[in-house]
Amino acid sequence: MNIKKNYVLRKVANTWIVLPLGEEAVNFGGMLTLNESGAMLWKALKQGGDRDALVSALTQEYEVSYEEACTDVDAFLEKLIQAGCMENP
Repeated sequence: MNIKKNYVLRKVANTWIVLPLGEEAVNFGGMLTLNESGAMLWKALKQGGDRDALVSALTQEYEVSYEEACTDVDAFLEKLIQAGCMENP
Protein backbone atom coordinates (compact mmCIF):
# COMPACT_ATOMS: atom_id res chain seq x y z
CA MET A 1 0.00 0.00 0.00
CA ASN A 2 1.48 3.26 -1.09
CA ILE A 3 0.19 6.75 -1.56
CA LYS A 4 0.93 8.04 -5.04
CA LYS A 5 3.95 10.31 -5.09
CA ASN A 6 2.07 13.31 -6.48
CA TYR A 7 -0.19 13.71 -3.43
CA VAL A 8 0.69 15.71 -0.35
CA LEU A 9 -1.00 16.45 2.96
CA ARG A 10 -1.22 20.04 4.13
CA LYS A 11 -2.92 21.74 7.05
CA VAL A 12 -4.89 24.80 5.98
CA ALA A 13 -6.85 26.79 8.55
CA ASN A 14 -7.06 23.85 10.99
CA THR A 15 -8.19 21.46 8.23
CA TRP A 16 -6.07 18.65 6.78
CA ILE A 17 -6.29 18.64 2.98
CA VAL A 18 -4.86 16.18 0.46
CA LEU A 19 -3.54 18.08 -2.54
CA PRO A 20 -2.66 16.61 -5.92
CA LEU A 21 0.43 17.94 -7.67
CA GLY A 22 1.37 18.08 -11.33
CA GLU A 23 -0.64 15.92 -13.70
CA GLU A 24 -2.61 14.43 -10.82
CA ALA A 25 -4.22 17.84 -10.27
CA VAL A 26 -5.90 17.53 -13.68
CA ASN A 27 -7.29 14.06 -12.95
CA PHE A 28 -8.28 14.61 -9.32
CA GLY A 29 -11.96 15.49 -9.02
CA GLY A 30 -12.74 17.56 -5.96
CA MET A 31 -10.95 17.86 -2.67
CA LEU A 32 -10.12 15.33 0.01
CA THR A 33 -10.16 16.49 3.62
CA LEU A 34 -9.03 14.42 6.60
CA ASN A 35 -9.64 14.70 10.31
CA GLU A 36 -6.81 14.39 12.85
CA SER A 37 -6.89 10.59 12.90
CA GLY A 38 -6.98 10.49 9.09
CA ALA A 39 -3.95 12.77 8.94
CA MET A 40 -2.13 10.50 11.40
CA LEU A 41 -2.94 7.44 9.26
CA TRP A 42 -1.83 9.29 6.09
CA LYS A 43 1.52 10.08 7.69
CA ALA A 44 1.93 6.45 8.78
CA LEU A 45 1.26 5.31 5.21
CA LYS A 46 3.80 7.79 3.85
CA GLN A 47 6.36 6.28 6.22
CA GLY A 48 5.72 2.84 4.71
CA GLY A 49 3.19 1.54 7.19
CA ASP A 50 0.95 -1.34 6.19
CA ARG A 51 -2.61 -2.05 7.36
CA ASP A 52 -1.42 -3.68 10.59
CA ALA A 53 0.79 -0.69 11.39
CA LEU A 54 -2.14 1.67 10.81
CA VAL A 55 -4.39 -0.35 13.10
CA SER A 56 -1.68 -0.38 15.76
CA ALA A 57 -1.13 3.37 15.46
CA LEU A 58 -4.85 4.02 15.80
CA THR A 59 -5.24 1.85 18.91
CA GLN A 60 -2.19 3.44 20.53
CA GLU A 61 -3.25 7.02 19.82
CA TYR A 62 -6.98 6.71 20.54
CA GLU A 63 -9.11 4.74 22.98
CA VAL A 64 -10.52 2.40 20.37
CA SER A 65 -10.84 -1.39 20.26
CA TYR A 66 -8.83 -3.48 17.83
CA GLU A 67 -12.00 -4.38 15.92
CA GLU A 68 -13.10 -0.74 15.63
CA ALA A 69 -9.60 0.28 14.53
CA CYS A 70 -9.66 -2.40 11.81
CA THR A 71 -13.02 -1.14 10.55
CA ASP A 72 -11.84 2.48 10.60
CA VAL A 73 -8.55 1.72 8.83
CA ASP A 74 -10.34 -0.29 6.15
CA ALA A 75 -12.78 2.60 5.58
CA PHE A 76 -9.87 5.06 5.43
CA LEU A 77 -7.98 2.97 2.88
CA GLU A 78 -11.12 2.55 0.79
CA LYS A 79 -11.60 6.33 0.82
CA LEU A 80 -8.06 6.80 -0.52
CA ILE A 81 -8.55 4.12 -3.18
CA GLN A 82 -11.83 5.70 -4.31
CA ALA A 83 -10.16 9.13 -4.47
CA GLY A 84 -7.33 7.68 -6.60
CA CYS A 85 -4.58 8.51 -4.10
CA MET A 86 -3.27 4.96 -3.74
CA GLU A 87 -0.89 3.06 -6.03
CA ASN A 88 -2.30 -0.12 -7.51
CA PRO A 89 -1.09 -3.08 -5.42
